[in-house]
Amino acid sequence: MKNIVILDGQTLGNLDFDALKEFGNVVNYDTTKPEEVIERIKDAHIVLTNKVVLNENNLKEAKSLELICETATGFNNIDIVYAKNNNIAVTNVAGYSTNTVAQHTFATVLSLYDKLAYYDNFVKSGEYAQSTLFTNVSNPFYELEGKTWGIIGLGAIGRRVAKIAEAFGVNVIYYSTSGKNSNSDYKRVEFNELLETSDIISIHAPLNDDTKGLINYEALKKMKKNSILVNMGRGPIVVEKDLAKAIDEELIAGAALDVFEVEPIALDNPLVSVKNKDRLVLTPHIAWASVEARNRLFKEVINNIKAFYNGEIRGRVEL
Repeated sequence: MKNIVILDGQTLGNLDFDALKEFGNVVNYDTTKPEEVIERIKDAHIVLTNKVVLNENNLKEAKSLELICETATGFNNIDIVYAKNNNIAVTNVAGYSTNTVAQHTFATVLSLYDKLAYYDNFVKSGEYAQSTLFTNVSNPFYELEGKTWGIIGLGAIGRRVAKIAEAFGVNVIYYSTSGKNSNSDYKRVEFNELLETSDIISIHAPLNDDTKGLINYEALKKMKKNSILVNMGRGPIVVEKDLAKAIDEELIAGAALDVFEVEPIALDNPLVSVKNKDRLVLTPHIAWASVEARNRLFKEVINNIKAFYNGEIRGRVEL
């Protein structure tokens, strides 16, 4: 029987973790502070983590540890080198959130494009009831049809977004941050062309040396005045103080972010205090987290554990 420890189960919501019991004894912690990790994993054979950092300092005390299951795709919170050198397998889960991230991308884009917050408030505030007109066109909105959508990061999620955008009659272009991605279905352009010609720019790229700080003030100045920016990738790809400045200077029409440089977002984050709040849609890193996606994720974690103890390589993170 194995000892299984879930370090931040609350990040997965109200999932039923009973499936883990087939492997042994399960202890589920909603959250785990850095100073609590050593004590909680010291006797574990299997550890599940989403964002809790596992490094040499705490892993060296876990003498029985055999497997770390990253309950996400990104695994930068785990010291992969130490794990490999100490015969600790690490697995992650990819592809489980493609549909839901694409869906959330369009939810935020359409919210901005159709001015939903403004018109929803117009009705709920009672203003509509007091109006002499059956409608209200005081806050203009536009169609997606015929617009150009620039995608940064044409991986699985980027391609899904592109496919849905085509159904709206949108012209899709993309920029490869590595310079290696080539897709014959869509036009690949250089970064400046994507900035200058796109009506919508959505980010679905990983965080690396090529993408960190990619969207800064200089980049935002090159975008169209009526364009919107969407970040569903990683927070540090966008320089938030530069975006806040661009929003307040009305350099772009709006932005939607589901990821931030620091999460949870800091109270003094400049995006929280922008003057033009109606130009922003901000969500708390939830694009990945539909009920269906979280269930797919957990099912894959179970399959990774089964594969590991059957001597199979599945979902394995390699250097």
